[in-house]
Amino acid sequence: MKRAEDLTIPRELPKTGEIAQRLNWLRAGVLGANDGIVSVAAVVVGVAGATSGNGAILTAGVAALIGGAISMALGEYVSVSSQRDSQKAMIAAKEGDLARAPQENLAHLATAYERKGLSPSTAALVARELTGHDALGAHLSAELNLDVDDVVSPWHAAFASAIAFTLGAILPLLAILLPPEGVRVPVTFVTVLLALGITGWTAARIGGGSRATAAARVVFGGALALAATFAIGRLLGSSGLVG
Repeated sequence: MKRAEDLTIPRELPKTGEIAQRLNWLRAGVLGANDGIVSVAAVVVGVAGATSGNGAILTAGVAALIGGAISMALGEYVSVSSQRDSQKAMIAAKEGDLARAPQENLAHLATAYERKGLSPSTAALVARELTGHDALGAHLSAELNLDVDDVVSPWHAAFASAIAFTLGAILPLLAILLPPEGVRVPVTFVTVLLALGITGWTAARIGGGSRATAAARVVFGGALALAATFAIGRLLGSSGLVG
């Protein structure tokens, strides 16, 4: 049994907001990869249904990869920029509020801690001590569940989304181009559905949901997308509209 002096205690524990943010980034990366797998796989399988030319399949796949990555990055940038602006506005508003009415805000902070289960005297003591240490941080944490250091970066989100999408998109490209012509569509179906099962299972594990249900759901959706695009490509190819 270890003695108390033998135990190593970290000087600073990770903040709850930081942990949640890391989990959100990880889950967003998994979902971005999932999007890359499905969207590019649907394109290349559809083209493969219409024509056997590697050039056409490669061109369509690369175009889908680049366009999808840019679209994902732009969408994430706009979304996170709006979130960042909202967070900054809340921080600025709270700073102004603290400057105008410090005592009133101190009472509000004590009330917030009472609602969390502290006795009135303990809540007042905690509010005073935290206000003396970092008034803005205390109010943001207790009232808005926000930390100044947790303000998200839209550029980080955009790059992460584009990279995740690209990594996912490379898989169906390789699966459709590397095997012989006669088996490349079945190989792509199997490869993509296995990868989707893994991403669905991983996302559920991060989020704490049912892994089997999530994996089955994303595999079913991916299979439906692949089957639909391949059928449409085959129909267009046999009609003579494309060749």
